[in-house]
Formats: sequence, C-alpha cells, structure tokens
Amino acid sequence: MPYDPTYPATNALIESVPMRAQFNGLKDLLDNIPVIANAVVDAVVTDPPGNPASVQVYVSQGTLHFTFNIPQGLPGEVTLLDAQNMIAAQSSANSNSVGTLGLGVNDPPSGADLQQVVNKLDELILALRR
Repeated sequence: MPYDPTYPATNALIESVPMRAQFNGLKDLLDNIPVIANAVVDAVVTDPPGNPASVQVYVSQGTLHFTFNIPQGLPGEVTLLDAQNMIAAQSSANSNSVGTLGLGVNDPPSGADLQQVVNKLDELILALRR
C-alpha cells in the first residue's frame, strides 16, 4: 500500500494494520531515493552575453551530473592589460611629479615658511586627483 499523507485523520483512533502500511509506504519512498556515490561536471557551456547562467543536474547510476551554462563576459569587460594600465595610471606614481619641500623652517616658523608648506600641499593634492 502506498503512503497516504491523509492517514490517520485528525483525532482518529490508530489501527495497527493501516499504520504498518503507512510505515511500509514511507520505507518504499526512502528506498527509492537514489544513492549518490560520485559527482561529475559533464560540461561547461559558454553562452552568448546577456543569457542567464544556469545549471542542469541529474542522477544516473549513483553519479550526480552537472552541466553549467555560463554567459560570456559582461559588456564593458576589460582585458588584463587594460586593467593593469588603469591601475598604474591611478597609483601613487601620480605624486612622482611633486618634488620634496626641502624647507629649512625658522624658529618660530615665518608666514613665508607656512606659505611654502601650503603651496606644496596644494601641489600634492592636485597631483593625486584623478
């Protein structure tokens, strides 16, 4: 007898024969669950850009099989060389054009000393802007 999810009815008395049939029906269901001993990727398919990524899965003779469908690169994708060039262009080398201050400060510092520091700081800020 197959498993009956409606048995027993709410507040019903339980009888041994139908209940045993319920347990046997559940055991049959559990026995039919495939045992997975291995998993393999059968294929990775490259789809056109814009397609959604997907995966197909099935079990055959104890092996779980996967096929992945992955779209090609996204619009605006850059090459490794482009990425390296962008990083180099925006690295700390931007500040290489700013010379050192080379200031001997008076004690106490004068307004001219302070103005040289402000000018150099402005030069650095402008060099670091991207």
